[in-house]
Amino acid sequence: MRHLLDTKHLSREDALRILDVAEDMADTQQREVKKLPTLRGKTVVNLFFEDSTRTRISFEAAAKRLSADVINFSAKGSSVSKGESLQDTAQTLQAMGADAVVIRHGASGAPRTLATSGWITAGVVNAGDGTHEHPTQALLDAFTIRKRRHGADSRGRDLAGVKVTIVGDILHSRVARSNVWLLATLGADVTLVAPPTLVPQDVSAWPARVVYDLDEAIAGGPDALMMLRIQLERMNAAYFPTEREYSRRWGLDARRLRALGADSIVMHPGPMNRGLEISAEAADSPRSTVLEQVANGVSVRMAALYLLLAGAEHSEDTREKETTR
Repeated sequence: MRHLLDTKHLSREDALRILDVAEDMADTQQREVKKLPTLRGKTVVNLFFEDSTRTRISFEAAAKRLSADVINFSAKGSSVSKGESLQDTAQTLQAMGADAVVIRHGASGAPRTLATSGWITAGVVNAGDGTHEHPTQALLDAFTIRKRRHGADSRGRDLAGVKVTIVGDILHSRVARSNVWLLATLGADVTLVAPPTLVPQDVSAWPARVVYDLDEAIAGGPDALMMLRIQLERMNAAYFPTEREYSRRWGLDARRLRALGADSIVMHPGPMNRGLEISAEAADSPRSTVLEQVANGVSVRMAALYLLLAGAEHSEDTREKETTR
């Protein structure tokens, strides 16, 4: 695997490989010594043009647990804010000897530009670009669903027959887009629920059905209900009458939580707007996988970095030895 830019073009084989390697990484995180020597001598740069404490820290933890050197580069207060271009920044990182660049950018397509421009030889991981995609979030979500469904017997399994309902601000959500493509690739049945104003104009090519009534969707018995954050910072118009009205019609409250099937799980990519798209009761219930998603994110990002930087050099036997030490 050379880069990880999206899930739309990720094959089922590659997706399962990432998830299975993440299982190995998760096993190592239960040990007293969590660090592996796999990426010793490699340099990973976190290049963030947008704020995201959770994702940056998760990638930093993943790289450090693989013994890589980590450079955190925030565009705010840097030369970028003074007008330096993406090309100039990339060439600076190339001169520093970066082996992998984890990039978050407000412009859709920026990671692909970085990966295909020839400015840099490093592997590129998309940590979120505009309203386009956020592939590692979708992978950690799929990992979480698979783990809840199959437990220790997860390796090699896809999500065939699993019903996933994604609720909320689909229009602005790169998480929703990445999840739709990945979940469909893994065999899941995906339903999107949102106010009509928060559904993209043309989703006819998306492998998902769209409904506008959350109660109807819950009655359909989803295995996983994924609540999306309302991205008020990206909204420059009134997409719904009031926050109270949104919460009443599309929020996961105590009543809707009780209506879910006995084995249904509740997911959220974070950060949560408690009381808006999800109630405190739902967020803190035993059904909630929010904290599991955070922990699983480190394992999935360890797997992505491993496959980018060492996967071609290390055989499966070598990885087995390293992860079982």
